[in-house]
Amino acid sequence: MNYQALKFQIGKNGITPGVIEAMNTALKTHKQMRISVLKSSGRTRESMEEMAKSIQSQLAEKCDYKIMGFTIILIKILIRNPHNHSNIKPKFSKE
Repeated sequence: MNYQALKFQIGKNGITPGVIEAMNTALKTHKQMRISVLKSSGRTRESMEEMAKSIQSQLAEKCDYKIMGFTIILIKILIRNPHNHSNIKPKFSKE
């Protein structure tokens, strides 16, 4: 699995079905992605949280997120063998 963060940009068209599809495809081979929210998207600090939650709810894989400035960092939550009783959670997990 590739642990390098993949980069996306959200612009004036916002979060489209095509963006979500591309993110779902990327999460098959990447653990982390960085989503830059451009000024043209009408970004505000308040809208960043809503946007992150919207993306998180639409993805096929379970992910956690962290907002740093105008960047949303998504990290896929990997679940190991159920017999092992251990989960891998991001460092900034909200649980």
